[in-house]
Amino acid sequence: MGLTRLALKIAAPAPKIEDYSNYLFIGPHPDDIEIGAGATAAKLAAAGRNVTFLILTDGRYGDGFSNGVKGDELAALRKDECLRSAEVLGIKDVRFLGLSDGGFYAYEDMLKGIAKAVGECRPDIIFAPDHLTGRECHADHLNTGRAATHIAYMAPYGGIMERYGAARADVKGIAYYMTAKPNRYVKVTKQQFEQQNEALFGCHTSQFPDGTNEKTQLALYMKLRSVDFGIRNLCSHAEGFRVLGQTHMHCTPEEV
Repeated sequence: MGLTRLALKIAAPAPKIEDYSNYLFIGPHPDDIEIGAGATAAKLAAAGRNVTFLILTDGRYGDGFSNGVKGDELAALRKDECLRSAEVLGIKDVRFLGLSDGGFYAYEDMLKGIAKAVGECRPDIIFAPDHLTGRECHADHLNTGRAATHIAYMAPYGGIMERYGAARADVKGIAYYMTAKPNRYVKVTKQQFEQQNEALFGCHTSQFPDGTNEKTQLALYMKLRSVDFGIRNLCSHAEGFRVLGQTHMHCTPEEV
């Protein structure tokens, strides 16, 4: 580790996720939060923290296993699945931006929608998918991570937020899920891991019906990921995030 990187880690360590009160989880599609951070959301909600889900797109093109349900009908089904899933995780505040799945929207509308939610919820920490993994290929995931990063940094600037039609907010940092470079971990219980699985596979059945390779493969991946992160933290299960504070988002490119 270079001297500059070490100095940054000492002077401005990455925010500790569980040290705050208000959280905004942003999902590109109705099931992504559950995949990337469902157990953490359940833990924070159970601890009495203020947790909001913001789902950006309607998932209308996720019709690979939907038995012919498409378009508006599938979008409505996926919204219902999302609400049932959030209930399993203990989340009461779920919001939908209603953009079209598949990148068929104006990026500016995504920025404005996220800014409005941030101004209303005033999160300390924003969760979003990591758009800098080098492997993620879905435009909605990439756009969501980029837009969330933009607003997370600009949120404290009242004049900029006003341009988006939103109020300023003192965001302390952003926690990227679905990341290849976690620097902060949240220890979760077996029960919370099981909540995550029930929320995803028990509720989002249009996307993960029983007997499909996709469900089997993803379930195995999530189990091994949870155990791997748990071993790193001397516990049975954990979730990992790449966390940046405000100091890390501007002019300090070293890893923290």
